[in-house]
Amino acid sequence: MTSHAATIPVGHSIESLLGGIGVLHAKPRTALDWVSVIRRGISSAAVDAVTKTLRVTQAELAVALGIPERTLARRKKEGTLNSEESARLVRLARVVERADAVFEDLDAALNWLKSPNAALAGVIPLSLMDTDIGAESVLDTLGRIEHGVFA
Repeated sequence: MTSHAATIPVGHSIESLLGGIGVLHAKPRTALDWVSVIRRGISSAAVDAVTKTLRVTQAELAVALGIPERTLARRKKEGTLNSEESARLVRLARVVERADAVFEDLDAALNWLKSPNAALAGVIPLSLMDTDIGAESVLDTLGRIEHGVFA
């Protein structure tokens, strides 16, 4: 979504993490493109794509996003997430994309995202995705790892 996307030689893009063009019905290229996708609401099929890629249950994803599991189940029946839920899903995909780029391996990235982290006061990074500040803290920590600063 930001300049980070251009630095990824291989790996999972935000678009692919969310199920690709078939799910998004768009090919966002800029941050502003993502704004319109989020405002329109992302297809609930993206929930399945993210749970599969992250190897989490729908219940675990609901907790990570801060969306009640029943609401997520209802959205899947309705077919579309609302703009706030879409924004949370994109935020999570941004962090996964960044972790994949930093570790250059999705398995290593997922392991890091699901493990307690000393740099985050022993908190599991995935558990911070329900807030902007939490996600930014995880992105900041990934930036420090990328640049060899582990503190």
